[in-house]
Amino acid sequence: MQADPLVGPDGITAYLERLEQPVAVTGGTGFVGSHLVDTLCAAGIRPRVLVRDRRSPRWIADRPVELVHGSLGDSGSLRRLVESARTVFHLAGVLRAAHEADFDRGNREGTENLLEAVAGVASEATVVHVSSLAAAGPSPEIGGVGPEVEPSPLSAYGRSKLAAERAVQQLGGEGRWIILRPPAIYGPRDTDVLQFFRLAARGLVPLPSGERWVTVAYVADVVRGILAAAAGVAPLRAIYHLGEPVPYRMPALIHLLAAAGGVRARVVPVLPAIVALAGAAGSSLQRLGFSRVAMTRDKARELTARHWTARTSDSLRQLGLEHWVDFPTGATRTWEWYRVVGWVR
Repeated sequence: MQADPLVGPDGITAYLERLEQPVAVTGGTGFVGSHLVDTLCAAGIRPRVLVRDRRSPRWIADRPVELVHGSLGDSGSLRRLVESARTVFHLAGVLRAAHEADFDRGNREGTENLLEAVAGVASEATVVHVSSLAAAGPSPEIGGVGPEVEPSPLSAYGRSKLAAERAVQQLGGEGRWIILRPPAIYGPRDTDVLQFFRLAARGLVPLPSGERWVTVAYVADVVRGILAAAAGVAPLRAIYHLGEPVPYRMPALIHLLAAAGGVRARVVPVLPAIVALAGAAGSSLQRLGFSRVAMTRDKARELTARHWTARTSDSLRQLGLEHWVDFPTGATRTWEWYRVVGWVR
């Protein structure tokens, strides 16, 4: 659906010139990963992309990539994916699961399997591991947590992402790695923040009551951050936080979102206890096989946390990211895309 990449190669020439090839990508058929693949292909780079099903490469179906069939649990396919690679982008992972063990298997074990393959057949590769702010946990202060703060994840998802980060940090010898922690990411192809767009289009957006601030990132800025990290703009063997440098109060963010789409939306405060009950019900449904249920016990804990804010200014400066897409602009572009594909009215 995207004729041109959100991040065209002309604007990031310096990063692309320093990007070492061959390039391998996990998670390349997903939301952020597919936009990264779009940019690489537009620059004339043919990445290897790990896919579970060759017949269903989703957003990158017509891209000039080399598909490697397999999974993060298949050591043979991982070795084929990264053999002789000089840059490995790791974006794959488990976002929803019924049990903590499922998160751990998909995020920690999957990352360890990939790193084992890198150590075996691509020891000189730079590994760019795209983690999540969930690994750091929420912030007690509006200003947000920095990369140096001791992590305190509060969800099974966050704990599994932190465990994956620690596996990356243990990459032996002169292992070349960099860890990125984006916050809530929105933009074309996203199906998570999409739910807030749909609620705004209907005119009512329920939010947990109480003061809560969030850091957000437009997907194009995350792609730029990933490529800047791979290009060696900032020191390796370090963690960086991505996202806009100024957080938003949640009700204000919803009003900006609605205004960007030309709609009116009212924020409806919901008691955290009710959110927790909805999460418990959702987790029960997941255990019964309804894997697409978005509201789970984990998600309820995250939604009712005080502030999901990250201190990003230092990281952005080190990565050379002087410009970013502010939320009103990014939300406008996202509304336009959602309406073109029929995901919202």
